[in-house]
Amino acid sequence: MSTARHLRQQSAAAATVLTKATLRSAALLGLTNAALARTVGVSEATVSRLASGERQFDIGSKPAELAALLIRVYRSLDALVGNSERHRRLWMDSYNRAFNAAPREAIATAEGLARVVAYLDGARAIA
Repeated sequence: MSTARHLRQQSAAAATVLTKATLRSAALLGLTNAALARTVGVSEATVSRLASGERQFDIGSKPAELAALLIRVYRSLDALVGNSERHRRLWMDSYNRAFNAAPREAIATAEGLARVVAYLDGARAIA
């Protein structure tokens, strides 16, 4: 197998994993397709195509970078609340002075998403 072909296969596999992990993280965070679309900077139609398997994130693109941050939000929050869906959703919906909004609202922008990730990283360091 040629090196170029092998790299394409690895990239395709990475795109599949990123897409599936993003969709699962969004669902576990209680995000709608519209909220996920805003968070990663794509249309709702694109989210539907991602969910149906018709499309995947392009590794290295801005939406892929934002998707990776969303996965970090889920993983960090899950580690803090002990895999409790109730606590995870409560945290996402509760006003937080650090963001001047509920995290669910804050992650609708790239800046807010980065702030939520940094906040959770800090909380995990303390825990």
